[in-house]
Amino acid sequence: MNKQHILSFLLLLTQCTMVWAQPRFVPDTDIRKVGEVEFQKPRKFSLGFTNKGDKSLFIKDVKASCGCLDVSYPKASIAAGSRGEIELTFDAKLLGSFYKEIEVLTNASDNPAYIAIQGSVVTEVKDYSDEFPIDLGNVRLMTNIVEFEDVNRGDYPTATLSVLNTDRTAYRPELMHLPPYLSARCEPEDIPGGKVGTIHLTLDSEKLNHLGLHQTSIYLSRYLGDKIGETNEILVSAILLPSFADMDDEALANAPELTISESSIDMSELFSQHLSKGKRNKKAISHNIILSNTGKSDLHIKQVQVFNKALSVNIANSTIRPGKSTKLKINVTAQYLHKSKGRMRVLLITDAPKQAKQYINVDVNGTSRE
Repeated sequence: MNKQHILSFLLLLTQCTMVWAQPRFVPDTDIRKVGEVEFQKPRKFSLGFTNKGDKSLFIKDVKASCGCLDVSYPKASIAAGSRGEIELTFDAKLLGSFYKEIEVLTNASDNPAYIAIQGSVVTEVKDYSDEFPIDLGNVRLMTNIVEFEDVNRGDYPTATLSVLNTDRTAYRPELMHLPPYLSARCEPEDIPGGKVGTIHLTLDSEKLNHLGLHQTSIYLSRYLGDKIGETNEILVSAILLPSFADMDDEALANAPELTISESSIDMSELFSQHLSKGKRNKKAISHNIILSNTGKSDLHIKQVQVFNKALSVNIANSTIRPGKSTKLKINVTAQYLHKSKGRMRVLLITDAPKQAKQYINVDVNGTSRE
């Protein structure tokens, strides 16, 4: 291939890249069911979206379907892969069911995108926020975090999620993105309006492929055709422990033992200083923990895992000889703090029978001092 052909090919490749590089406006949901709204009490709603393209997204305009909606939207560009929110204020001046739509004009397409809110204006709204604090619109949950602790191979534990249907019509829960090791069923299959149902989640430990933490996100569908997103995310974690059933008394007497210099660390003051210097998105702050083997045989750290994306770890040695120590470095990156529902803690899985599972809790808010 001569130089002229190479230049022509590179020019064509550049043009193709420019053609295909474009923004993509993807709302969290096409229809947000908001449940009941109190008469003449304006309510604010946030409609989230993500730019799933590879070029900056601009919202040119947002038009409401009626004067009952006041609309606010980001005027700055939304970078590729980033999220934004459109804010709606609904005046609730008319009693009864409502379906209100907004038209979103962007640089992603010549055609507008449409998002709707749906619900009912009533004279009195029941307050479920204490018992069911997780508000998904027409559905409320007691919690959106499910934990299977201390699972042994061969176990089939079950956890429950209580679901309140705040709508007036029956609701059939469906969980999306279930991994192979989880199964679900709901009692009743259809939850009547205003009633509570229970989702039973069963874990098949035989399908967990490694020791330690397994963490995944599943999503509760609020209506037929619902999408996955942060608003309907449920975080599920399971911890598979090593088995010591085959160890005899002599092996147990000569087993390794783990000693940790700190099982709970307070990084709040250091974290506050870090943020005040404007380094929120630049560097992580760190703290060192000393792990020691006070047993009689080699200690093996099988897994070192984190529950939150804001945490990362580095361990100097995963094998610790009797009487020796190693350093575990724990890092916190501020920009990821609000991007995960997971707890701020580190998990250690070891072959020490008395310390098969050890947590190190990390506090960046100063709550441990309260």
